[in-house]
Order: sequence, then C-alpha cells, then structure tokens
Amino acid sequence: MGIAITQVDAFTDKPFAGNPAAICLLEEPRPDDWMQLVAREMNLAETAFLVRNAGDFDLRWFTPTIEVDLCGHATLASAHFLWEGGYLSPDRTARFHTRSGVLEAAKKGAWIELDFPSTPAKPIARVEAVESALSVKPIFTGQSKFDYLVELSSEEEVRGLQPNFAALRRLTVRGIIATSRSSHAEYDFVSRFFAPAAGIDEDPVTGSAHCCLGPYWKEKLGRDNLAGYQASPRGGYVCTRCEGDRVSLSGQAVTVLRAELL
Repeated sequence: MGIAITQVDAFTDKPFAGNPAAICLLEEPRPDDWMQLVAREMNLAETAFLVRNAGDFDLRWFTPTIEVDLCGHATLASAHFLWEGGYLSPDRTARFHTRSGVLEAAKKGAWIELDFPSTPAKPIARVEAVESALSVKPIFTGQSKFDYLVELSSEEEVRGLQPNFAALRRLTVRGIIATSRSSHAEYDFVSRFFAPAAGIDEDPVTGSAHCCLGPYWKEKLGRDNLAGYQASPRGGYVCTRCEGDRVSLSGQAVTVLRAELL
C-alpha cells in the first residue's frame, strides 16, 4: 500500500487560488533525501511531512530544492488536513514541533488561526542589488530574520514588479518581501514575495512573510488586526494580529487533490 498525499490550497476559500501545499502524514520518519525528492516531485512551494508525536505532530517543510525553517501556508494546510481527515477533532488545537519551535493552529469557524513567532524587520541601508533586480527605489529597506523587506510607494508599483530572478538568486537571504499600503478598502496592505534562492521565483501566498509584515504595518499604521493581500497571480488573504513576540496569522484552506505515492 502506498503513502497518501493530499494537496491543499491555503490562504483562500476557493480552489486553484492561494498557495498550494502537499501534505504527507507518515507512520514513521523517513530519510531527508527521500522527503526532498518527494518535494521535488510535487514541485510546489512546500511539501509538508507530518509524524505523530504523542498527541502532537512533528512537522517539516521542503521546497523543491531545500528544507526551510518556517512556513505558514503549509502549516495552515497541515492543520486543515488533520481536522478534515478526522486525525484531530475540530475543537482540538493542532500542535506542531518544528525547526522554529512549537507552532499551534486553532479552528475559528471557517478560518484557521496560526500562532507564529514574530520576525520584525530592522531598518538597513539601501541594498543596491535588490533595487537593481526589482528596478525600484524603495521608501524603506529592512531585514528580518529570513528576508529583505522593501516598502514601495504604491500598490500599483508592487503589482507591476517584474524581477530579475537570476539576480535575486545571488542574494544571501531567503527572499525579498515587497509591500505597500493598499489602495483598496477590503485590505490594509499588499505584498509579493520572491525567493528564487529557495527554488521559488514567486511564492503565491507566504504566511511566514507576514510574521514580518504584521509588525511592520502595525507600527506604520498605528493599529492592529490587519488584513493583507498577497498580489501574486493566484492571490490570497492573510490577517495578522501582533501579541508581543508572536504573530497570529489567519486564513482559510481548501482541499483540491488526494493521491497516493506508490
């Protein structure tokens, strides 16, 4: 008998939008190289591997090329998978042991709320390589634990970016978050996320980037409980709420595919 694998679209309430993640629940840990090959085969931004750990789950995330330290959309997708598949009752908080510590997910009606570490960006000097690769002049440049953050002057500028991915691939950070205030009433800020060095030219919706965006826009706008829209071709919504050194990320998820690894 093969190993079941499920594809979930995260940070969206409809199929074929948001960010797809493959979820694989294993009976026992598998070798790293096997998990990396499966992630390469799935060719999604992330493939998540779960192993039971008492009442919790060990969780690891792989892009097609590397293992990553933190992933929001695949964690949200994993929680959705566990509740929908009956592995956890809907009133149970999902607890994941990861390379970024213990992460929790709670079901809030049609939404899923993640408890993640905050990764605020500190201001830094201009990074000419980023400006050249994006063909922009940011009004703010910062660096978080994982990424560069650049604020642009308008939503139109963020949506119109056409990066030089070969140039971005040479940077030593995980990725680049481009963001601006929103020009639409239904959300507070927009963003896009580029991570060619991690095997993902543009990530559709990046939960972990909002661990940086939430604190940034809370300070910038002077309020909390914000709605963000990631303006990739697929698009998706992430709501943020800051609590000390943690960030609550909220989104929805939809199962689109169930298959079996032979």
